[in-house]
Amino acid sequence: MEAHDAVVIGAGQAGLSASYHLRRLGLDHVVLDADERPGGAWQHRWDSLTMEDVHGVADLPAAPAPGGSRDRANEVLPAWFARYERDHRLPVLRPVRVDRVTDDGDLLVVHAGDRTWTTRTVVNATGTWTRPFVPRYPGQETFRGEQLHTVDYPGADHFAGRRVLVVGGGASAVQFLGELAPVTETLWVTRREPVWREDWTEDVGRQAISFVEERVRRGLPPASVVSVTGLALRPQERLAEELGAYRRRPIFDRIEPHGVRWADGAYEPVDVILWATGFRPAVAHLAPLRLRSEHGGIALVRQGADVQTAVTAAADPRVQLVGYGPSASTIGANRAGRAAALAVRRLLTEPDAVAAAG
Repeated sequence: MEAHDAVVIGAGQAGLSASYHLRRLGLDHVVLDADERPGGAWQHRWDSLTMEDVHGVADLPAAPAPGGSRDRANEVLPAWFARYERDHRLPVLRPVRVDRVTDDGDLLVVHAGDRTWTTRTVVNATGTWTRPFVPRYPGQETFRGEQLHTVDYPGADHFAGRRVLVVGGGASAVQFLGELAPVTETLWVTRREPVWREDWTEDVGRQAISFVEERVRRGLPPASVVSVTGLALRPQERLAEELGAYRRRPIFDRIEPHGVRWADGAYEPVDVILWATGFRPAVAHLAPLRLRSEHGGIALVRQGADVQTAVTAAADPRVQLVGYGPSASTIGANRAGRAAALAVRRLLTEPDAVAAAG
């Protein structure tokens, strides 16, 4: 079977961006997507997330996302992604769940069950949504209430009349508290003191991307972009603020059957623990390629002067990662897609230069 120039794994925002630029550059490729329909992770998000909430962060190359409204993001964006795939004739196959990627001499083989695709390069765009992270605490298994992660969030009405502990210092935790505080009693705990910001600027965004990009260049596990940008309250969260929902407490010491206890003996009864504790990169299928550094992350480098974002795996320049590290945030997804396509073209047309740079 003739090899593709590239196989893109994942058809979320970063994957579609990469496919758009690969097509524009005339590179033969296919996009393999595990979901049964278009929309990436947006299709799995909670019903109360509206286009007003995500306005300006779901754009695709040459196509700004639909304007802000009270319509559900998990309905509007999948329909829009589907239209984008059709309009740009992007070669997406679904549902295809990739099991592993293996090395076959100069080529790579992408495996999905008994199906395989041979390719000169891989653009990995699997993001993080399928790998929710829940930290472990003593006594966690004894809790008799309900434990949910961001991926399971069913909407505020589900929690009415119950005392909810929200764990996590990111934007999702802030949004959940904004929805929950007006309808039920909440508590908020974080490992670190939250950092609030007054105004968002482009400089803040660039600093966040640069910080995370520097970590992945060194092969360290990616850090959260919000750890640099800080947190902000939107108008719809001001009522929760007035109700005291954002008076944060430090993380507890252990979990008990009906609540949580701190090291000083303080105790709070709760009915629900909502883990807004983030995600980890979904890259287990790349394990056969041995891309991880001694520091536990996948080191990324830039390929060529026209590539402005580090997306190329230092251990194997045939692999580009988008939706990883700085581009795991929608802030950098489109830029990473373009960078990956340019890096693929450079590898295919200037292999000696890439080898020398490596």
